Amino acid sequence: MTLMLLRDPLIAGDAASGFWMVVIGVWLASWICVVALAGLKPRNSAFRKIIDLAIPLLFGAAVFYLWEVVVRGAGVPPVLLPSPSAAATKFMASLPILGADFVQTFIRGVLIGYAIGCGAGLLVAILAHRFEFLGRGLLPLGNFFSALPLVGVAPIMVMWFGFDWPSKAAVVALVTFFPMLVNALAGLQAAGDIERDLMRSYGASYAQTLIKLYLPAALPFIFNALKINATLALIGAIVAEFFGTPTQGIGFRISTEAGRMALDMVWAEIALAAIAGMAFYGLVALAERVTTFWHPSMRT
Repeated sequence: MTLMLLRDPLIAGDAASGFWMVVIGVWLASWICVVALAGLKPRNSAFRKIIDLAIPLLFGAAVFYLWEVVVRGAGVPPVLLPSPSAAATKFMASLPILGADFVQTFIRGVLIGYAIGCGAGLLVAILAHRFEFLGRGLLPLGNFFSALPLVGVAPIMVMWFGFDWPSKAAVVALVTFFPMLVNALAGLQAAGDIERDLMRSYGASYAQTLIKLYLPAALPFIFNALKINATLALIGAIVAEFFGTPTQGIGFRISTEAGRMALDMVWAEIALAAIAGMAFYGLVALAERVTTFWHPSMRT
């Protein structure tokens, strides 16, 4: 009802107190519904999954509803904050541009840099676990490189690897390397003494012990790093595009359209980045559930 009322030019931009009372009532009703759903403890697993999905959907719908009515009802200028409907309209009208930006940033920059950074971090963690002196020498260096500011590293990578996606992939690889190194090394060290003694009693080599004991024990830690890096990689690629890129990419488009005060396009790009990040994180989480089904944390 309130969204229909906003079509009236006498209400949109100059809503009266009665309108805002209805909005507050809708917000309170959604709040009560979310609290009630969160308090349910159904025994049926299918019903529990439905509730777990309904809670964030209802919460998100309430947030977008309040955003829509506040922006349109209070007459907030689009150059300050566009409404979700305006951003959605721009999103649908700009699908070819968004598709090209997605390929440039995510497919080329994020995925390639993610694979390089996570793979290198895992390999170095295995070497550091096998040779103790490497662990003592590499961890401080890894900590040093992880503390480097991204806004300082990105221009250097652009100078080294050019303005195209290789420089963005290099930034992503640098950002994702240290979380994987730390988590994977902790996971490789998580195997119990009894299991290690058993492998030694069988006369297993280090390679056999690595494959059959150390890596399975480290899988939860490795996937933890993969999930952390799923978001860090996208952030790193977008920030790196602020410092030089071809005429496409999520970061390039955000920087350009913000300078033109076209905030509806900026929010469309932000929505694209959010969707890509959530989907990427979800795929990693699904792979974790399939691979580490035996772990106690997955037995729920």
